[in-house]
Amino acid sequence: MTHKNWLLEGKEVTSKEDFPTDAIGFVYKITNNKTGKFYIGKKVLESRTKKVLTKKEQAEWDKPGRIPKKKLIVKESNWVDYWGSCKPLLEEIKEQGKDSYTREVLMICKSKRQLSYYEVYYQFQHNVLHIDSYNDNIGGKYFRRDV
Repeated sequence: MTHKNWLLEGKEVTSKEDFPTDAIGFVYKITNNKTGKFYIGKKVLESRTKKVLTKKEQAEWDKPGRIPKKKLIVKESNWVDYWGSCKPLLEEIKEQGKDSYTREVLMICKSKRQLSYYEVYYQFQHNVLHIDSYNDNIGGKYFRRDV
């Protein structure tokens, strides 16, 4: 049996084309199907970094205006194979196998600010600090040990 891909409204999501073109990422929930314990997080679909242009690239520049110093590099993130950043969850997945878990997209977001807001929103909505979830903090500000 193979593990499930991400689920979005009950349908499997396997490529970036399954998301709206203006989506930058999503808030997700990974659930242990045996225990019901879950983790809520966020994931971007692409990483964007600026890289300094080499002297050769600057010399070959043929567009009008000044020669830029940097170029934007956009590449797809590892979202397809992503299983969260929570170490206890990842260790448990290694022991029990990926088939024991369901990964679902809770919300598609169109900006990083929206992504951060809805991650925290869903963590509060699901009461992650008061029940047995894998999340031990919300936004790096509210910790289970403090409530």
